[in-house]
Amino acid sequence: MDAQKIKAKQAQRRRYRVRKDIYGTPERPRLSVHRTGLHIYAQLIDDLNGVTIAAAASNAKGTTLKHGANIAAAAAVGKDIAEKATAKGIKEAAFDRGQFRFHGRILAVAKAATEGGLVCTNLESLKAKLAARAEAKPAEAAPAKKESKPKGEGKPKGEGKPKGDKK
Repeated sequence: MDAQKIKAKQAQRRRYRVRKDIYGTPERPRLSVHRTGLHIYAQLIDDLNGVTIAAAASNAKGTTLKHGANIAAAAAVGKDIAEKATAKGIKEAAFDRGQFRFHGRILAVAKAATEGGLVCTNLESLKAKLAARAEAKPAEAAPAKKESKPKGEGKPKGEGKPKGDKK
């Protein structure tokens, strides 16, 4: 099977696995996020009626973003979707990451939307997780230093691998 077909099938399985427990209602819609190499998109979807309540994208009209494929653009999309949701009276959403890992741009959309007033993730647990990761990194990153020998000590000159015959 072609490698691209395998990747597409795996992405589809991840998408279905994530979405099987998430269902959007008019009071608590599903916040679906999609990212591409150039842009990021977010939609509030009411699965009960099958309608999109609000949408935001990094390439939408009126955006002043220079690049649509970075964390700053994702945060802007998160704030925009939160503003549109609060204007329609929505305070909560079920976050649907789709086939994408919950880090980087996807995480930035979730954080910005939550900070903007649309509760879709628990910021306290995220902060605790990031703090625990930051505490663990310095302990791992500082290996025991080897005793350094002054230059000239060690093997006497001339010993080691033979260089081969020179002509």
